[in-house]
Amino acid sequence: MDSTKSSDEGSPQHPGPGDTTAPGLASTRFLAGRKVLVTGAASGIGRACAEGFAAAGAEVYVVDRAAEAAKEVAEAIGGIAVVADLSEADAVDALPDDADIVVNNAGLQHVAPVHEFPPERFALIQRVMVEAPFRILRRTLPHMYAQAWGRVVNISSVHGLRASAYKSAYVAAKHALEGLSKVVALEGAAHGVTSNCINPGYVRTPLVEEQIAHQALAHGIPPADVMDQVFLDRTAIKRLIEPAEVAEAALWLCTGRSGYITGSSIPLDGGWTAH
Repeated sequence: MDSTKSSDEGSPQHPGPGDTTAPGLASTRFLAGRKVLVTGAASGIGRACAEGFAAAGAEVYVVDRAAEAAKEVAEAIGGIAVVADLSEADAVDALPDDADIVVNNAGLQHVAPVHEFPPERFALIQRVMVEAPFRILRRTLPHMYAQAWGRVVNISSVHGLRASAYKSAYVAAKHALEGLSKVVALEGAAHGVTSNCINPGYVRTPLVEEQIAHQALAHGIPPADVMDQVFLDRTAIKRLIEPAEVAEAALWLCTGRSGYITGSSIPLDGGWTAH
C-alpha cells in the first residue's frame, strides 16, 4: 500500500464494514490494499497466516529460506515469495520495508540440557527469533508511522510466558520477543501502530513433530508417550492447536475492533497458563 494512500477501512477509529471477530474472518477481505510480511511462511503457522491474510485481501510477502516451498505457497495465494535466511543480517536487511502488517513467526528448536546445549545453536536461535524481528521492525515501522497505521503480530509461545526444561534457547528467545513487542507497543501507540504477541501451546506443525524423538531422549520416555506426558501434560484441553486457529487470532488483531489492544500477550494454550 502506498504510504500516501488514505483509507478508513480496518483502521482503529473506523472499522471497515466487513470487520468481524466471528470465525471465517478472512472471507470478509477487510485487508484489501494492505501488504503483509510473514516470516517462516512456507509451512505450519506461517503458511496458515499467509493463506489467511491473502484470503482477507492482503498482498503477502511469503518469507522463508525454503525456496521451493515459499514459491509454492506464494503461487497458491497470489503472494510474493521472498527467499531469505533470517540468521543472516544482510538477508534480513534486504527484506521489503513497505509492509503494513508484520507477522514475526519464523523459529527453530533445539532440545538439550543447559550444560549440554551447543553455544552456536543457542546463538543461531537468538539471531532468527530475536535479532531478525528487531531488524524487520526497524525497517518497516517508518512506513507504518508515515501512514499512521500498522500492525505487528509476534507469534510467541506459551514458552514466552512459562519455561520448560531442555529449551533454554527457545524460552530465552520467546521471552525476548515478548519484551521487544511491548517496547514497540509503547513507541508505536502515538503512530497508530499496535504490537501484540500470540502465545500458542503446542501446535500441529513440523517443528513440533520433529521434537518427538529429542523429547523422548531428554525425558527418558518412549516416543509414543511424548504427546501425553510432554506436549499435553500441562494443558486442560487435551489436543494440539491447529495452525489455522493461530492464524485466525492473528487476523483478528488486525481488525478495527482490536485497535485498543497493544502490548498484550494472548494465550492460545488450552489452559496451560491457568495453572
